[in-house]
Amino acid sequence: MSVSFLSTTGARRGPILEEEAVSLHEQLYQYTSQGGLDASSARRLWQLSGQEQVPSRLWTLLRLGAMMLAAGLMGFGVMLWVAANWDTFTRFERFALLQGWVVLPVLGAWFSQVPPARTDVRPALSLLAFLTLGGLLAYFGQTYQTGADAWTLFALWAALSLPLLAAVSSDLLWAPWQIVTSLAISLWSYTYGGHDWSVGPGTLPVHAIALGLSLLLIAALSLHGQRSGQWWAWRLSVLTANTLALTLGVMSLFRSNIAPQYGLVVGLFALALALGWWRRQVLVMSVAALGLNVLLIGGWVHGQSLRSFEELFLVAGLAALLLAGSVQLIMRRTRRPEAV
Repeated sequence: MSVSFLSTTGARRGPILEEEAVSLHEQLYQYTSQGGLDASSARRLWQLSGQEQVPSRLWTLLRLGAMMLAAGLMGFGVMLWVAANWDTFTRFERFALLQGWVVLPVLGAWFSQVPPARTDVRPALSLLAFLTLGGLLAYFGQTYQTGADAWTLFALWAALSLPLLAAVSSDLLWAPWQIVTSLAISLWSYTYGGHDWSVGPGTLPVHAIALGLSLLLIAALSLHGQRSGQWWAWRLSVLTANTLALTLGVMSLFRSNIAPQYGLVVGLFALALALGWWRRQVLVMSVAALGLNVLLIGGWVHGQSLRSFEELFLVAGLAALLLAGSVQLIMRRTRRPEAV
């Protein structure tokens, strides 16, 4: 908060107000003592400053954390109870029980909107329904051995959860959904890459599609963030896409000839860095710069022996130089008032 509001209290300006390096908290203390304010005026001044108020975001985070913990404990309790009584249920009863634990939280979330309900418990109940849906699909896969690949379970889980996402805009639900969707993309890439994480010309189309799907997920969650004002799911999507891309890029270096995935990933990181620089997105710039630094150093080292101390020292110095330069450029960009 700017100290200019202190002039509206009718008190005399003190020289301390002209010192920009002093924090507002310290300015208030010194202004109270130098201005000779009585207890009532000092109390009023502190109320106007807002220094004694608990940040509203803190309560929001605490509430979300409590709801996530409650949903997780409820789901874990249901799992333990079902496991303890598993042998007493028939197959039909097991399916009915799991389906009921999917439907009940959804109904609870629906009726929680009806007045006089004052607390929005829809995110927690929707998270419970989302987790139970995953358990139901897993039990279905264990009961009826269809031979389907693992990625289909996660893809179906993510697809069936779309109505929940449409009804609840909280990242308490969207962040776990992002993790499930990213797992589906990674497992799909693993399956159609020959049930192996090997890189080469033959698996380049599969890996390119997987990276493209990850970018589409980032774009979709960016729209969600703009609509809801919650960005944790989007941040997770950026980190998971970066992890997939960096893994493919690093694995491309463990070959006698660098795999074509290396060039694809370097190009994507360069594009992400340019977009992050243009949009002033600190997270995107940071992960893209880190990925580029790792791959550029790895590409330069590839094929070299590095047997002497001088060569190792040169590599370490170059890596430190790239890292320092990246941090310096990002910090300069983030000092702008528009940076986020």
